[in-house]
Amino acid sequence: MKKCWIIYNGSLTSDKFKDQAELVKEAAEKAGIAAELKKNYEVMMNLKEIVDQPPHFIVFLDKDILLAKYLKNAGIPVFNDPEVIHTCDNKAYQYLELAKHGVSMPETILAPKVYPKFTIQESGYYERVVEQLGLPMIIKEGHGSFGMKVYLIENEEQFYEKVEALRGVDYVFQKFIATSRGRDIRVNIVGKKIVAAMYRYSETDFRANITNGGVARQVELTAEQAKLALRAAQAVGAEFAGVDLLFGENEEPLVCEVNAAAHIRNIYNVTGINVADAMIAYILEKLG
Repeated sequence: MKKCWIIYNGSLTSDKFKDQAELVKEAAEKAGIAAELKKNYEVMMNLKEIVDQPPHFIVFLDKDILLAKYLKNAGIPVFNDPEVIHTCDNKAYQYLELAKHGVSMPETILAPKVYPKFTIQESGYYERVVEQLGLPMIIKEGHGSFGMKVYLIENEEQFYEKVEALRGVDYVFQKFIATSRGRDIRVNIVGKKIVAAMYRYSETDFRANITNGGVARQVELTAEQAKLALRAAQAVGAEFAGVDLLFGENEEPLVCEVNAAAHIRNIYNVTGINVADAMIAYILEKLG
């Protein structure tokens, strides 16, 4: 019997992270695999020792990139690959990859590295950003999930306060897509196939994330939306991905971001599809 580990972060107190792992465990066991949940700190990264009783594969639901790399170096297949997790975990890195592959997304400017004790306020750089993207605009920190650390900047006072607060942090400036305010589409992809999709919307927030109060319903993608979502996942090398799409002018789809460890509970509740079933089937087919 094949054995797998499902790794999630044990330091996070929200039940949603273990719940995510349980959905994958349920799918694995349904496929006849002995599945074991593991918190990330339950695997010691002792570089002098080999991994004790390694599984046949690992479904990695965390952002502990060092652990993912350690396990891959031990010869264990890890899904998603650590390089994919690394790319998607930092939005600045991710947008570099999306742009490299010509993926349609809002106009984006990567913020320069500014050390915490210094400033470039008087350089004229920030004025050029405002002139290029206009206001309101979006500022996104490199690291953040569930719509957190994403800021709608509506005036120059907010803009300068935020860039000063983010000294020493990776972040990006992004054109605000007013036609998509409070609404987006989440597309879950496994391999090169779309497994499920939902339309999310909020009447109280510029973000559509359900965590921030949004609601969702099942949606049928247009051919253009489906093609763009698949291109985005492939651009970052993700075998499993949650791609968020925005609505541009004339409903033109734009990629908001690609999630390498997308939560699947909400889309399960909305569509009745456990994306983990497709994930496990894909892994078994790939490993043979």
